[in-house]
Amino acid sequence: MFNFLSVALKIALASLLCGALLSAFDLSAAEMLARVGMTPEHIAELVRKALAWALPNMVLGSMIIVPLWAIAYMLRPPRG
Repeated sequence: MFNFLSVALKIALASLLCGALLSAFDLSAAEMLARVGMTPEHIAELVRKALAWALPNMVLGSMIIVPLWAIAYMLRPPRG
């Protein structure tokens, strides 16, 4: 758990420093997206499409994986 928090903190700090550097050059997120031909609305639509595809498949897969994991967990030999 500590390792995960450490990595998350490092990523947040690096993102903050990178954002401050880009801001010093007067660059904004909207300008950078416009340079690559994207808009925030287009990205939101892509995210919605990705979730609409992924969530039903995750639920369907979990209907098989979770019971198999539970059976394997119950059949493991006792520890200690």
